[in-house]
Amino acid sequence: MSCAVVFAYHNVGYRCLSVLLAQGVEVTLVVTHRDNPNENIWFDSVAELAALHGIPTITPDNPNTPEVVAQIRALQPEFFFSFYYREMLKRELLEIPTRGALNMHGSLLPKFRGRVPVNWAIIHGETETGATLHYMTEKPDNGDIVAQQAVPILPNDTAHEVFQKTTVAAEMALYHVLPDLLAGRAVAVKQDLSQGGYFGGRKAADGIIDWRKSATEIHNLVRAVAPPYPGATSTLVGKPLRILQTLVTKCTVSGEAPAFYVKENKAYAICGQGVLRVVRFELDGEEISAVEFALRHGAARFPLGE
Repeated sequence: MSCAVVFAYHNVGYRCLSVLLAQGVEVTLVVTHRDNPNENIWFDSVAELAALHGIPTITPDNPNTPEVVAQIRALQPEFFFSFYYREMLKRELLEIPTRGALNMHGSLLPKFRGRVPVNWAIIHGETETGATLHYMTEKPDNGDIVAQQAVPILPNDTAHEVFQKTTVAAEMALYHVLPDLLAGRAVAVKQDLSQGGYFGGRKAADGIIDWRKSATEIHNLVRAVAPPYPGATSTLVGKPLRILQTLVTKCTVSGEAPAFYVKENKAYAICGQGVLRVVRFELDGEEISAVEFALRHGAARFPLGE
């Protein structure tokens, strides 16, 4: 039986830890995170899964401290597995496992290396993403690949929906390669890093809509940051606006400034190019319908983002 230390968090961590246990890997320690009370915790708990199976768990703020390194080295693990763990593992840690340290990343590497790959893939209008299991190095997401699983991104998929798909993709990729990995038969393929780029994290302010962009670009932003993420934001009638769901229409406009209006009980937004149907939105923190907006404010065209 192979033994491993697992660094894991979020749904991908939960499902991939489940795969290791199902295939008989001895997990001697789980390193995870304490939930942040300021974060919307909508995902499964790795710590609870570990507790269910009697696996010791630690939650260090920094896994690279001498104390944590010594604790893990004493376990003499063959493998490290990192499944959506949020801290980088430095060289001293990565050199501990005798058979390698592997990470599950939520994109088809080498594309979208770095943070929040699902959100970035949608923002960039990708029609496909997936999950990649690769060896870890000190540089993020650039090690040799041992497994990949692709999933489609449909035109109106939100980040939450795509993340659910990539969770399944991660589970499938790990499930299929794990027997070969444990037996020493897995083939590792070097990445061509020129075929992808590195992307950083995102914050709520990155969801502010630039209405000069096309309807398709704005639609991609809306679905990339739709709840449970912070959402795409702007202002309307002097109040904060949060757009939760849109559809790209076939309407064309020329020379008109960005504006919001209601027509035939449906809400629309004129963009730099094209028109979006605004299916769901919040105004000043309250979700209202297009009909309710028209009753309160009338059927005029209202400037957006001012």
